[in-house]
Amino acid sequence: MKDDDILKLAEMIDHTNLKPESTLNDIKKLCEEAKKNSFGAVCINPSYVKSAKEYLKGSPVKVCTVIGFPLGATPSEVKAFETEKVIKDGAVEVDMVLNIGAMKSGEIDLVKKDIEAVVIAAKKNLTKVILETCFLTDNEIIKACEIAKEARADFVKTSTGFGPSGASEHHVQLMRKTVGQQMGVKASGGIRDYKAAKAMIDAGATRIGASSGIKILEEFKDLLSKK
Repeated sequence: MKDDDILKLAEMIDHTNLKPESTLNDIKKLCEEAKKNSFGAVCINPSYVKSAKEYLKGSPVKVCTVIGFPLGATPSEVKAFETEKVIKDGAVEVDMVLNIGAMKSGEIDLVKKDIEAVVIAAKKNLTKVILETCFLTDNEIIKACEIAKEARADFVKTSTGFGPSGASEHHVQLMRKTVGQQMGVKASGGIRDYKAAKAMIDAGATRIGASSGIKILEEFKDLLSKK
């Protein structure tokens, strides 16, 4: 039973390295760690997708990458092209950044078309929409979630990890309440230990994006061993 609980948590974690200075060796190490710990996916920058696919060959660990990252201000056509490219290279999940400025400006049609462009380009592969909640009001978060749902995205996600703040329980709860049970909610940004990860899961997150996945898992194992 404990092993099942450990695996369940591991599969919820997107083991992440999106640092601009990350080297090929860093990505190889990330992939090896993901395989060893049975993480659900690695989340990496687009230029490393081909390499990650090769490193993860024969493994159930998925390749996830980011689109329009980290600002979300790239034109929709460029986001769509980037999506097509990374899917061709081996990604099966894409985390796209919402056009935050358009959302703040009330350009709802533009925001929806932006998401739809990526969803269409991703075909049947998983699309997550990064809201960058630290820049949005609660009402804007609700509206962004509704738009993502209408555009047929699979997930909404809190943060890039590059904003002034990351995931919060309040925002995760709000996102979960808005999208219902039909969509996934990914919490990311500042989740550095098991306590923080559990708080996000309890708030409604079904996926955790973190560079501290190993620490989160080890702390969970320690807790289980004391029971």
